[in-house]
Amino acid sequence: MNRRRHHREHHASERVGWLRAAVLGSNDAIVSTSALMMGVSASEASTRSVLVAGVAGLFGGALSMAVGEYVSVSSQRDAEEADIATETAELAEAPDAELHELAGIYVKRGLDKELALEVAKQLTANDPLTAHLRDELGIDKHTRAQPVQAAVVSFASFSMFALVPIASVAVSPASLRLGSLAVVTLASLAILGAIGARLGSAPVARAALRVTGGGALALAVTAGIGRLLGSIGV
Repeated sequence: MNRRRHHREHHASERVGWLRAAVLGSNDAIVSTSALMMGVSASEASTRSVLVAGVAGLFGGALSMAVGEYVSVSSQRDAEEADIATETAELAEAPDAELHELAGIYVKRGLDKELALEVAKQLTANDPLTAHLRDELGIDKHTRAQPVQAAVVSFASFSMFALVPIASVAVSPASLRLGSLAVVTLASLAILGAIGARLGSAPVARAALRVTGGGALALAVTAGIGRLLGSIGV
């Protein structure tokens, strides 16, 4: 006896909210914390000073990322809520006009007028608001903005990955401090870039190279500034 197996597709767009926050938080944690520590280390500061800078960068960066994500995503959420309220009012005031507006959208996508109108009627029979939000405004329940989720994920990912460069400096001899920090940072960025690309179904090599290249530039610039300031006794 043949039985139909339940088929469930998983798409990257369904996790775009937390994935974006996690990738941003982890990448920024490694780049900003490493760059800060690289600049301080290049100025010939003590290991203790470099570690203090790293820990301060961890907490400051994690809180900054969390607040920034919350404010940004809240603004997006507010805009979505305003659109939902407007669409709800329009459906209550002029349902026929909204039905034909939806049908017009399907006509533009390639359906003939009669079929477009029939599709619009069937889709709006039980839940007209969802149909209009999805096809007219591009708002889907799976990808709606989640401010608290974005803030928590950003804080957690930043805090976790900022520990990578801090640990590197903590266990390295003073003479190898700069080199080990650079190697660990760039290797971590390459791995994160590949993982983020994999989760988002994007080309792995290109994503890893892009993230690593940006990190290398940040380290080089801050190391140069730190060495310059250290040489003039600032």
